[in-house]
Amino acid sequence: MRRLKLFCAKRRASNGLCRTLTSLLPHSFLHLRDDCPTLLFSNAMPRTLPAMDNEMPGYQVKHQTLMLGGHDFVIRSLLDNLQYSDPQGDAAEAGISEAGWPLFGLVWPSARILAEAVASHDLAGRRILEIGCGLGLASLVAHRLDADVTASDRHPLTQAFLDRNTALNDLPTMAYRTGNWGRANPDLGRFDLIIASDVLYERHQPEILASFIEHHANPDAEIVIVDPNRGQRVAFCHSMDTRGFGNRVRAASKKQNSGEAYSGHVLTFARDR
Repeated sequence: MRRLKLFCAKRRASNGLCRTLTSLLPHSFLHLRDDCPTLLFSNAMPRTLPAMDNEMPGYQVKHQTLMLGGHDFVIRSLLDNLQYSDPQGDAAEAGISEAGWPLFGLVWPSARILAEAVASHDLAGRRILEIGCGLGLASLVAHRLDADVTASDRHPLTQAFLDRNTALNDLPTMAYRTGNWGRANPDLGRFDLIIASDVLYERHQPEILASFIEHHANPDAEIVIVDPNRGQRVAFCHSMDTRGFGNRVRAASKKQNSGEAYSGHVLTFARDR
């Protein structure tokens, strides 16, 4: 295998070059590390991959290594936020617009902050649910720690990406359930710890998310949400308060473990006693 390291003054420029080269060589394997973008070219995919990426036409992916909770994780994600493929209309049926389609498959800063928080949280003996999980970084960290974790999302491709990423990291299959906040989810059940990141980005979300949590939180449940200051935090805290959940808000770390800046808050909720 031949390796080409791209040294650029700016990471954005190097990632742009990676995308350009990948588009020219569709059967290459793009691998990005936090410290330096790297392209790996091979006639065959690494044996650790369960299947070739080109078996899923319609969108492009990349693989990157992220440090999460003290461990390196290889994460398969969408190449960028321009990807879209919904040939059967499954995403549209779930209420996902074309603009919102790629959001599940990107690595978001808040997801990394939540993953770090989960790594140091008390998980023993608790049934855990990650809602709006996307790539499920926090769920993967909890899963590596042998926690009883279920990842959930409404996107039709979420489970396929989770299955691929657990296999890439030599982990057993993780529990997954479809979780659509605006619809009934009778098979989901109730949980002791509910976690989420960057789930308050539209005006209608505080109310439907609070209702969803109320239906799936055990009486003594704890809820932890990382919010990157998208403007819906106050409305969400109010919606939770009307359902009997007190809250504690603290500033999140100002840096991701990659060294990149971060601005946001960690919201913790529990029912008033």
